[in-house]
Amino acid sequence: MENSQKALVLLRQIIRSTDMQVKEISSRTGLTPPQLMVMQTLRESGQLTSGELAKEIVLTQATVTSILDRLEKKELIARERGTNDKRKVWVSLTDEGADLMKGAPTTQQDIFLRHFDDIQDWEQSMVVASLERVAFMLNAQHLNAAPVLDIGQLDREQNEDLEV
Repeated sequence: MENSQKALVLLRQIIRSTDMQVKEISSRTGLTPPQLMVMQTLRESGQLTSGELAKEIVLTQATVTSILDRLEKKELIARERGTNDKRKVWVSLTDEGADLMKGAPTTQQDIFLRHFDDIQDWEQSMVVASLERVAFMLNAQHLNAAPVLDIGQLDREQNEDLEV
């Protein structure tokens, strides 16, 4: 097999693996990976404002607000206006949200970050350079993307069709 074919197979494996993870997360929790990421961050950090949450998970405020709207509808998070500063809205897990998180799977993103952090700086730089080159080769370097391993819109409903 030529190297170009090997590279395409590896890209497809990554895409398929991500798609399979999305389906596993959905079937086990009823959430999308970004929703799960928001819930994990709230579990680890406790109560945060939506702005703090957006910064923590490196998503736009608008995307986080949309995700929080969906989680609030499911009664997994609660929003509470600040007592000292009424402009601030604090977000936290509900008891139902905390219970759901007890059985939540480890995400590919968490696994990737753990392995990536374990390799030396020079190797991290090589991986990043190679991925930058692949993004350029696919004419994808101009696309806006969040640091989330997911397919489709990040603020979609859990049951919406995924764009592949």
